[in-house]
Amino acid sequence: MKVRSMTRKMFQWLAAAVILPCLCIATAMTAAAQEKVGGTVEFDSMVHDFGDVLLSDGPLECTFTMKNISDKPVVIYNVVTTCGCTDVKWTREPIMPGKTGTISSTYSNDEGPYPFDKSLTAYISGISNPVVLRLRGVSREKQLPLDQMYPVHFGDLGMKSRELKCGNLEQGGQRSDEIKIANLSSSPLKVSFTDVTPGLSLNVTPNPIPAKGTARLQFTITADREHWGKNLHYATPLVNGRSFNATEDGKPTEKAISVYSFTKENFSSLTKEQRAEGSRPMFDASTFSFGKIKAGTPVEAVFNFTNIGKNDFRVYKVDIDADKATHSDVPVVKCGYKGAFKVNLDTAGMPAGETLVIVTLTTNSPSRPIVNLFITGWIE
Repeated sequence: MKVRSMTRKMFQWLAAAVILPCLCIATAMTAAAQEKVGGTVEFDSMVHDFGDVLLSDGPLECTFTMKNISDKPVVIYNVVTTCGCTDVKWTREPIMPGKTGTISSTYSNDEGPYPFDKSLTAYISGISNPVVLRLRGVSREKQLPLDQMYPVHFGDLGMKSRELKCGNLEQGGQRSDEIKIANLSSSPLKVSFTDVTPGLSLNVTPNPIPAKGTARLQFTITADREHWGKNLHYATPLVNGRSFNATEDGKPTEKAISVYSFTKENFSSLTKEQRAEGSRPMFDASTFSFGKIKAGTPVEAVFNFTNIGKNDFRVYKVDIDADKATHSDVPVVKCGYKGAFKVNLDTAGMPAGETLVIVTLTTNSPSRPIVNLFITGWIE
């Protein structure tokens, strides 16, 4: 059940902050996927996963390579780290078109045995928003067996989870992430994929994976206008040509891995004037409260809004984080006109207590590309 039971204080904070499988087999590519940013630069990767490391390994180093794909020189103005545990160096001179520069970082690896996730925020000429690069991994005091560090098994292929996250992306773009995977056997392991959802690509390096060794699994989502808002892409691993159902701690789970992403509209090519000419929804209220009800009582939440922008307002997708919920169509609303839509919620089986359901709209509004609405109440 996805519905959240929350304290009123937590809700107030949140409110304020307001597939079709493909039939072909996707084999690992020889080159890692590149990630473009703003049509100006291209990174070889925006995440470096160190995997499982030991405190005794000492400082950990990695380098991100950035290529200038524009027709003008690019300068890395500054790179800011999240804490003093991470040092960073970068190419200081202008990077000419077609040339590359680097951002290198060293993580001290002395903060204790726990998972770490550090960010590098890079400010680059020609890109309106800062670029966030990530260093992550798990630091341990002692080495554990591979099958314990990678508890989800597809035959002799070990993963930490079959549920992966690729983050947010805009139409016309791509988003990549990576994880470490392991060969639990004493001989090399070749990994490929089948039943891959269109728009998802996967790359394993090295492949085959050495005996009792690890590899990098990089996965990339390419946006398309058939997919908006929250989406899951799927792929089934083939291990030495064979398909296996996954097991976790010896218990059967699902056959496929899933990759979560969120896709919104891309307004980067619009001028300031064009953005001002866009649609703009104004909701009468962002929260619908159903009061105190007994479990199983149906809820019909109505959200009314006015388009105060200068172009038609359109909703590409409605996502509701409750298993038993449906919604009416959201009408296309012209400038100055009103609209409304309904969310029907089946409360049978929902947890007792104070409850919050989030309704997320992915829209064509440059000022409000994502709108979060809330359904709240108390279930007895």
